[in-house]
Amino acid sequence: QVQLVESGGGLVQAGGSLTLSCAASGNGFSFNAMGWYRRPPGKQRELVATITRGGSTNYADSVKGRFTVSRDNAKNTVYLQMNSLKPEDTAVYYCNARAYSGSVWNERDYWGQGAQVTVSS
Repeated sequence: QVQLVESGGGLVQAGGSLTLSCAASGNGFSFNAMGWYRRPPGKQRELVATITRGGSTNYADSVKGRFTVSRDNAKNTVYLQMNSLKPEDTAVYYCNARAYSGSVWNERDYWGQGAQVTVSS
């Protein structure tokens, strides 16, 4: 089975920085696109950033220029560097990976347990 283990959340002042990490594991699984989503208080989960195995990235407009997503394919690990944090970035951040075992037709989404990021004003 696939496991996604997140680390790096916490409390930071506005204007500060945090880095989230997510290590994926699973015997016999291949990991395609990976990325981050977040659920702000009282709101639905939303896309933050994604990255393909080849390194192509996609960002929500609200984080462009402030957040950077990267990955280490050898370690099946995805990172989210968050700079110039704002109070509205406060949310639970979830790691996501699209992975499959055997045929790519078996590809599905897997999620981490969530990491709380709180930005104080």
